[in-house]
Amino acid sequence: MQASKRLLKIPPGPFLIFIFSRDIYLMQIIADLHLHSRYSRGTSKDIDIRNMEKYARMKGISVLGTGDFTFPAWIKELKENLTEDGSGILKTSTGFGFILSAEIANIYMQDGKSRRVHSLILAPDFGTAEQINEWLLTKGRLDYDGRPIFSFPCTELAENIMGISKDCMIIPAHIWTPWFSIFGSKSGFDSVEECFLDQAKHIHALETGLSSDPQMNWRLSSLDRFSLVSFSDSHSHWPWRMGREATVFNLKELTYTGIIHALKTKDGLSETIEVPPSFGKYHWDGHRNCGIHMTPKESNEAKNICPVCRKGLTIGVLHRVEELADRPDGFVPADARPFRSLIPLSELIGACMGIEQVFSRKVWEEYERLVGAFGSEFSVLLNASEKELKKTTRDVIADAILRNREGKIEVEPGYDGVYGTLVLGKAGKKETETPEETKEKIPKRARQSSLDSFV
Repeated sequence: MQASKRLLKIPPGPFLIFIFSRDIYLMQIIADLHLHSRYSRGTSKDIDIRNMEKYARMKGISVLGTGDFTFPAWIKELKENLTEDGSGILKTSTGFGFILSAEIANIYMQDGKSRRVHSLILAPDFGTAEQINEWLLTKGRLDYDGRPIFSFPCTELAENIMGISKDCMIIPAHIWTPWFSIFGSKSGFDSVEECFLDQAKHIHALETGLSSDPQMNWRLSSLDRFSLVSFSDSHSHWPWRMGREATVFNLKELTYTGIIHALKTKDGLSETIEVPPSFGKYHWDGHRNCGIHMTPKESNEAKNICPVCRKGLTIGVLHRVEELADRPDGFVPADARPFRSLIPLSELIGACMGIEQVFSRKVWEEYERLVGAFGSEFSVLLNASEKELKKTTRDVIADAILRNREGKIEVEPGYDGVYGTLVLGKAGKKETETPEETKEKIPKRARQSSLDSFV
C-alpha cells in the first residue's frame, strides 16, 4: 500500500499524529524521562505533578518521567495524583502521561579505583517500583535524598532490578559527565562491559548528557548496539530546564511497552533533541575557580595541569571522547538516528535582549507571547514560519529562532561545571529592568499566567 503524504492537523498539544497509510497512525511522542522531584538535593521546592504537567504541555512534551520514585514521600504523592490504566503510562486527572522513573548513584571500588556511576531506572507500575524500593531498603536508606547513594556495584544493581521485573529499564545516565558517569574522566570506565560485566546484556540505551551529542558518541564503535537517548536531568519544572533534551518516538500508541521496545530495538525511536554539546557544563577541560578553559589539544600540551594553580584540570567530555574514540569525527553508523541541536527558547530570548536571567519578567512575557501564538515551545523552535514569527515577536528574536533551528548559534563552550555561553552577533542592545521589575520574577507571575490553560 502506498503511503499517504497527507498530514492530519490537530490543535496544538503534547503530540502530533501523522498518517502514513490508510490503516496506520503513528503518534509523534516527545519524552523527557529523566527529571527529579523536590525531594532531591539542589531542586526547586515548587516541583509537583501539577507544575510538571503544566510546563511540560507548554514545552510540547508528551510524557514525563516522574523522577525519584524511590523517595517515600514522593511515591506517596505520585499514588495520590496519578492513576494506572494498564498501559504503563500513569495519568493525571486531565490525562497527561508519566512513566515511573528514578536515578540511582552507585559509589564503590572496582579494580583499585573509586567508581561513581549514575543510572536511570524505569519501572512499569507502582507494584514493581515498590518491590525495587523494598530491595534497596536492604542496602541502605531511601528517605534522605530523591537520588539515593549506594555502595554496591552496578552489576548488582542491574542483576537485582532485572530480577524484580524484566520490564524494567536501566539506562546509564549522562554517560560522559566527569564526576558521576559510566565514562566519566574522574571515576568511570572505558566500556559498558567493564562496568556491568556479565550484566551488560541488560543495558540497551545510553543517555548522552548535555555535554555530548550522538555525533560524538558515534565515534565509538563499541556503542553502536545501544540506543542513544537524551533527557533533561532537570532539577526544576521550568521550561528552560525541563525538556531541554528529549527523545522523540513514533509509535502506534503511547504505552510503556512501546517506549521500552523502542529503547531496546531502536524501532520507533525517531530522533533526539539535544542542546549543542558546547552548551553543557563539562564540554571543554578547565578549572572554574581559576577561570581556565582549554580544548583537549591545549590541555594535552599543558599535561592536563592548570596553568594558574598547577593542579589537575577537570577533563571534559570532548577530551574523554577523544581518548576512547576509534573513529574519525563525522562518522555516521548505518542505523544511526538523527538528532536536532536546539538552545531552549528562554535562553534565546534572554540573549537577544541582553538579559542574563532567563526567569526575568521581560523574558517570560516574550516567551508567553510566542508559546501562546504557536501552541508550545517546540512548535516555536521547530515549526513556526519566518513570516509568522516576525508577526509575533521582534525581528532579532525571530532571526535567532531560525538560526537556532539551522544549528547556527555560536556557543562559547562550558567547562568544569560552568554552562556554555551563547554568542549572538545580531543580538539587540542590553535591556535593563527597574528594581520593581526585577523583583517580579516568574514564580509569582506564573501562577497568574494566561497560559494556565495548559493544565
